[in-house]
Amino acid sequence: MNAVEEFAAVGPLLPDGIRLFIREEIDSTNDEVRRLANAGAADGAVVIANRQISGRGRRGAAWVCPPGEALAFSVLVRPVEPVGLWPRLALAAGLAVAEALELHGVTAGIKWPNDVWIDGRKVCGVLVESGGNHVVIGIGVNVNVGEFPAELADSATSLRLETGEPVDRAGVFAEILRRLDIRRHQIGADFPLLLDAVRSRCVLTGERIRLVSADGPREGFCEGIGAGGELLLSVDGQIERLLQADEVRVVGR
Repeated sequence: MNAVEEFAAVGPLLPDGIRLFIREEIDSTNDEVRRLANAGAADGAVVIANRQISGRGRRGAAWVCPPGEALAFSVLVRPVEPVGLWPRLALAAGLAVAEALELHGVTAGIKWPNDVWIDGRKVCGVLVESGGNHVVIGIGVNVNVGEFPAELADSATSLRLETGEPVDRAGVFAEILRRLDIRRHQIGADFPLLLDAVRSRCVLTGERIRLVSADGPREGFCEGIGAGGELLLSVDGQIERLLQADEVRVVGR
């Protein structure tokens, strides 16, 4: 079965409003969704690729997607909520992935703001990019990856490595979209429901962390996630509230 057949088969399982674009090979699913958005595509357009040549994570870092083993897809969202709430979509996406993976018996944690971990190792990255009237949510998940390069062996994992058996990649994809369809609509009035689920999975709470924000590098203890989805960082006894940050690392890992 090729990638088109694999992912087309789960079409009936996807939420209403999803329009699926399947590519065997592509430069970047985020870039393709942005092109569709600029051409007038409606909310719910999803581009998924079996092989992504120029995938990227936050701050332009490369994201590798082994053909047939990982998931690389992007979702077009045209939010009705105010622009100031759009960053919450990163939490919604991370939670959707965590909930989908948990159906396979693993314990998934959320590393604010954009990663999903299993047992201290990264299994998923989320990249949210906004345009004038839309948001592109890019998601990369290590589903059936059996081996990582030496430089990633201690920091990355896959659902297959954690469960010890092959996993239905298309089934995971469909479940993530179903969960995202619920969680993306909770960034407004229902945000407390989303926030409670994220907080219960936050792997940074209580840890000493080092990060880079718009104001420069920071190091302190994570006190959890605030009411607006911001990271609460204790630095010299003072609480700083960070809406965005890059390169968040647990000190000592």
